[in-house]
Amino acid sequence: MSLASVILTLVTLQRLGELVLSRHNTSRLLARGAIEVGANHYPLIVSVHAAWLIALWVWGRDQDVNMAALAAYLALQGLRVWILATLGPRWTTRIIVLPGAPLVASGPYRYLPHPNYAVVVGEIALLPLALHLPWPALIFTVLDLAVLAVRIRVETRVLSVIGRQRASAP
Repeated sequence: MSLASVILTLVTLQRLGELVLSRHNTSRLLARGAIEVGANHYPLIVSVHAAWLIALWVWGRDQDVNMAALAAYLALQGLRVWILATLGPRWTTRIIVLPGAPLVASGPYRYLPHPNYAVVVGEIALLPLALHLPWPALIFTVLDLAVLAVRIRVETRVLSVIGRQRASAP
């Protein structure tokens, strides 16, 4: 088994584990009265990410590994862990809003409004580059940025409404 295949196996397992965690957190949040917004674009996000991973398996599983790009990708995993730890049970792959819950403003959210999306964009670009696949890096980065533009617009709109509601509350 090549190093690239080992890396792709670990990334695939990580992504599957994140989907399990997301489903668990989503179910618990919905049971507490949370609502999902922007669900109509969610299948597109899943499709882009699944196609990215499939493309890496098809073209990258036997590639040499660029250690500098892999190191940068691994650094992003540290940021991902920080984001997951900061959001805790509120982390999901969907936009789930829990009425009355304060917005998260700690951890990486002190520095960026959407740190998870910044990490994802970096991952989408860096892992293919670590496998010497510049075209998939470019194509999937552009696709991911396109779906994130929709998602961030929806999420920002919802968060601004929540912020206005809290500001006008007695």
